[in-house]
Amino acid sequence: MKRIVVLFSGQGTNLTSILEHLHRKRVIVAAAITDNPQAGGLPIARSYGIPTEIIDKQAFDTREAFDAALVSRIQTYRPDLVVLAGFMRILTAVFTRQVRAINLHPSLLPRHKGLRAIERSFHDPYDEGGVSVHWVSEVLDGGEIIVQKSIPKSGHTLTSYTQAIRRLEKEALREAILKVLDA
Repeated sequence: MKRIVVLFSGQGTNLTSILEHLHRKRVIVAAAITDNPQAGGLPIARSYGIPTEIIDKQAFDTREAFDAALVSRIQTYRPDLVVLAGFMRILTAVFTRQVRAINLHPSLLPRHKGLRAIERSFHDPYDEGGVSVHWVSEVLDGGEIIVQKSIPKSGHTLTSYTQAIRRLEKEALREAILKVLDA
C-alpha cells in the first residue's frame, strides 16, 4: 500500500475524512504533521494510532528554516505523497523542490487564490463555485490541477455554501489522492 503524510493546521476534518475512508483500505497514513500545537486534528490522528508531529512555526526565524525542518521530518516517513489538508502555510522552494505534494483549495482555481476563498467565491459573479486539488508548486495555489468539483451557488446563503464546499472538499481530496497514487 502507498504511504502518505498529511499536513494540517486546524480541526483536522479533512484528515478525519482520509482516515475514515482511505487509511488501511487504500493507503497508509504514515504520519500527521501540524504547524499548530493547538490543532484539533492531533487527538483525531492519535486515536487512529497515527504518529503525530508538531513543528511549531514560532520556533523558526524564516519560512525557509521552517520548511527545511518540515522536509526533514517528512522524509523520515518515506511517503509516496504528501497531502496538504488545510495546512495554512505558504511553502517555499525549500519544500516544493524536495517534496511531492498536493493541496486542497476551496475555490475553482485559478479563481480566488489564497485566503478567504470561500467567501470571495460566494460573492463573485459566477453561477458556480467549487474546490480544487492541485500539485504544490512555488506559486501560491498555482500548481497543475488534479481534480476540480463544482456546485451551483443559487439558493445558498454564505453559511450553507460554506458547508457544501466543506463536504465537497473531502470528496475531491480523497479522489485526488487515489488518482495520483493510482491506488
